[in-house]
Amino acid sequence: MTLQIAFIVDDFPSLSQTFVINQIVGTIERGHQVDIYAEKRGDTAKVHQAVLDYHLLERTYYFNRIPDNLLWRSLKGIGVLLNNFLKAPLMTLRSLNFFKYGLLALSLRLLYTLIPSLNKSYDIIHCQFGTQSFRGMWFRQIHAPKAKLITTFRGHDISVFVQKKGDRVYDRLFNTGDFFLANCEFFRQKAIQIGCDPKKIIVHRSGLDCSRFIFIPRHFPADDRIRIATTGRLVEKKGIEYVIRAVAKQLKITPNIEYNIIGDGELKAELQQLIDELGVGQTVHLLGWKNEREIIEILNQTQIFIAPSITAKNGDRDAPINVLKEAMAMGLLVISTYHGGIPELVEDGVSGFLVPERDADAIAEKLNYIIEHPERWETMGLSGRDRVEACYNLDKLNNELVEIYQQVLKIDLKHSLLE
Repeated sequence: MTLQIAFIVDDFPSLSQTFVINQIVGTIERGHQVDIYAEKRGDTAKVHQAVLDYHLLERTYYFNRIPDNLLWRSLKGIGVLLNNFLKAPLMTLRSLNFFKYGLLALSLRLLYTLIPSLNKSYDIIHCQFGTQSFRGMWFRQIHAPKAKLITTFRGHDISVFVQKKGDRVYDRLFNTGDFFLANCEFFRQKAIQIGCDPKKIIVHRSGLDCSRFIFIPRHFPADDRIRIATTGRLVEKKGIEYVIRAVAKQLKITPNIEYNIIGDGELKAELQQLIDELGVGQTVHLLGWKNEREIIEILNQTQIFIAPSITAKNGDRDAPINVLKEAMAMGLLVISTYHGGIPELVEDGVSGFLVPERDADAIAEKLNYIIEHPERWETMGLSGRDRVEACYNLDKLNNELVEIYQQVLKIDLKHSLLE
């Protein structure tokens, strides 16, 4: 049976959300029809090759942004109304039917969610991130009332968003959504704590195509230069400042190290200032965004990968992040933190090392240990690769995702997939 699936996402395409593209492509490869609905258009200058190979932009529709200010929403809504009415008059009028839809119609949320050119039906609406579930619920109301609504919780949606909006923010979703996924057990438990039925949520990890990340046994480099890397957005929860401080400490012991930070973000200027203050500009480099091929080229020349995630002041947390899986799949020695779902990926002392959050001294200590014990590099690298292959195999997880879709379509919602 060919499924008709709508993915509801934030921005598309997005270099930082490979996991979304992996699921979209995996579903297409299994013979199903997929469309993408995004809140905003991402940067098309640099995209994952799969976006081009599978012509994903041709499958993508963009919602009208909904202004928070009700007056501005109403004024802008006049233009949205006229544009939609010219293309789909009956559907536009239906989106304003407050007798049927109540506040959803009066608030104009259905009007702003309307895709007037859409003439499709869907079996599954899959919201990537809980924050997109609201748009998903509105989309189902106006476009696909018979579709099953599935929501994946991935991190900030079940941490910072809940802290900001309160524990009741997903009450309507938990009552009307058909099934839920979490990318780690840590976030599954968080969802249950705020009201999700434990029988309607399972862990579905973000997978990795290990064939694209070639394992290379790591040995002490011939030029004696130890290369360290971090990949991620330059935001607070990535904790990158603590690695910079740790590297500055390690330089006093091991002057022949190099630290490359791949990514960009709001803290770029602040991190550069820290680099300058510590006098490590010859060692620590902010490289900006790179595509997957460029990242692999850098990591192939790297021995140690550090992912120092922390709980941000606003409550934002990470799941087992993809860049950490990629590094482990490639055989790098990894250092990360006791944070969110990361201990579900990294077994301390076996497939990598874990340290407390915000602890530059602990990072420096593990960094020094790795440098002084190159005899452990290959064994730990193999353990990391084995862990990723066993638990984060993309092909297996995409098969599992399609099976979840099929089961949700069949299931009597009074029972659980777990039963």
